[in-house]
Amino acid sequence: MNYIVLSIPLLLLNLNVDSVHSETKAQVKKLQIGIKKRIDNCTVKSTKGDLLHMHYTGKLEDGTVFDSSLDRNQPLTFTLGSGQVIKGWDQGLMGMCEGEKRKLVIPSDLAYGSRGSPPKIPADATLIFEVELVKIEKKDEL
Repeated sequence: MNYIVLSIPLLLLNLNVDSVHSETKAQVKKLQIGIKKRIDNCTVKSTKGDLLHMHYTGKLEDGTVFDSSLDRNQPLTFTLGSGQVIKGWDQGLMGMCEGEKRKLVIPSDLAYGSRGSPPKIPADATLIFEVELVKIEKKDEL
C-alpha cells in the first residue's frame, strides 16, 4: 500500500513537468508582433488584398541577416493575404498604417518550415523581421 501512495505523487509531478514543457513549446510556435513605431491619427490600415510596399530586414535567431530590402534601396511590393509571402507576413502585417514599424518573430511553421530556404535559411528556423510599411495601395484603388 505504501508503494501505491508514493507512486501517485511522482506520477502527478511527472504530469506537471510534461504540461509545463508543452506550454513552452506552444509559446514558441506563436507569431509575435511588436510595434516599434506607432502612427498617430492612422485612418487607413492594411487589409487583405491591399498592395503593400515594405522595407524589411530579416534575421535568424542568432542575429545573422539573411535578407534586407534596405540593401537594395527598393521596398518589396506584394498583395497582402494572397500567399505571395510567408504566412507570418500575411498575418503579421494586417492592420498596419503607412510609416508604422513592427518587429515580427515568426515560428518556422509560418515561415519556411522543415524545408528551410537554403542556403541562407536553415530548416525549422524561427525568423525575426524588422518591417516598415512604406505605402498602401488599397485593393479598391487597384
